[in-house]
Amino acid sequence: MGKFRKRMFDKDTSDTDSPDTRYDIAFKRVKRIKGFYIHLLVYVLVNAFLILSSYIHTQHADSTIFNWETFSTAFFWGIGLLAHGVSVFGGNIFFGSKWEENKIQEFMDKEKNNRWE
Repeated sequence: MGKFRKRMFDKDTSDTDSPDTRYDIAFKRVKRIKGFYIHLLVYVLVNAFLILSSYIHTQHADSTIFNWETFSTAFFWGIGLLAHGVSVFGGNIFFGSKWEENKIQEFMDKEKNNRWE
């Protein structure tokens, strides 16, 4: 029986208890971490190339390497890389699973107290 059909008929079992589901969750997490590390590697290589080429260019000209054009790509791409890292490693910084459970319980208690019975 397929996973969807099995979940539809077996409401008593939790989906996170089955080994297949835990494997799928772990596999997706590993893929996300791998994607972040590939992003980090490309960031380092491309920005090292850009900064090195700017440094070599400034050796022949009378300008300085410490200007906005040299580091703007690294800066803005770094913001995107930081956001990617937070999404992979720190997804539950503000709204973790404990927060969700507490909010659900709060709304259930509020609903129970607001009934007219």
